[in-house]
Amino acid sequence: MRNPRNELLTRPSAGQGSPAGNREAEPVRSCILTRERASQAALVRLALAPDGQVLPDVRAKAPGRGAWIGVTRAELEIAIAKGRLHGALSRAFKTGAITIPANLPDLIASALERAALDRLGLEARAGNLLTGSERIDTAARSGQLHALFHAADAASDGARRLAQAWRVGSDREGSDVRGLALPVERTILALALGRENVVHIGLTDRAAAKRVSDALGRWLHFIGPDQNAQPCETASRGSSAPGVSGPQPIPTEPAVDVHEDTE
Repeated sequence: MRNPRNELLTRPSAGQGSPAGNREAEPVRSCILTRERASQAALVRLALAPDGQVLPDVRAKAPGRGAWIGVTRAELEIAIAKGRLHGALSRAFKTGAITIPANLPDLIASALERAALDRLGLEARAGNLLTGSERIDTAARSGQLHALFHAADAASDGARRLAQAWRVGSDREGSDVRGLALPVERTILALALGRENVVHIGLTDRAAAKRVSDALGRWLHFIGPDQNAQPCETASRGSSAPGVSGPQPIPTEPAVDVHEDTE
């Protein structure tokens, strides 16, 4: 299981990569389908409703016992069709009286998208997020940019200019540092941020970039490569081959405090 946070395009900051004891340990959970372990921020929690329905709890706030998954949508659909998810959930919830909604993958995808967009909105209201090419360009060239994202319908030339400004400001000219095009268009981003015509997004706070990376990473990992975000530059323009690539990810330290579930 890959950690989706390690696939987003964020800029590392000085002091990262320090020993695990210097950073707060993140809870680790086990995927009930693969038994592989990952940080809680990288997985999706499923909760059992009073009527026996299994529903996504992406914010991990629902009471009672939870079960965690770290698979893609395609893998989940196969597990549902083969009955593997029902068996795993029965063991996790210690009951066979469960109902898996036919549209569970849709519910999870929608919940993850909402959580990611809500996180962007929160960072915007906190003043950690910039929109507008000129403002992002200025922050990038002054070394203040920690993450760069674009609407799915952003023009490639504008995305390339901001990527170049980021490379210049971070002393990485000639590298493949660039922003990430999200699988939503500018109208959706504008609604989420409460601003007009949001085409480009820049994060100027390292902690905020990590929070956004966590939220976006889970969503992009789940929906899979067919609907996933893509780099704004293509191989034909001299960048790397298609796929999520770019600057070094926010490093993660080995976590302790391993649990199957918190409840």
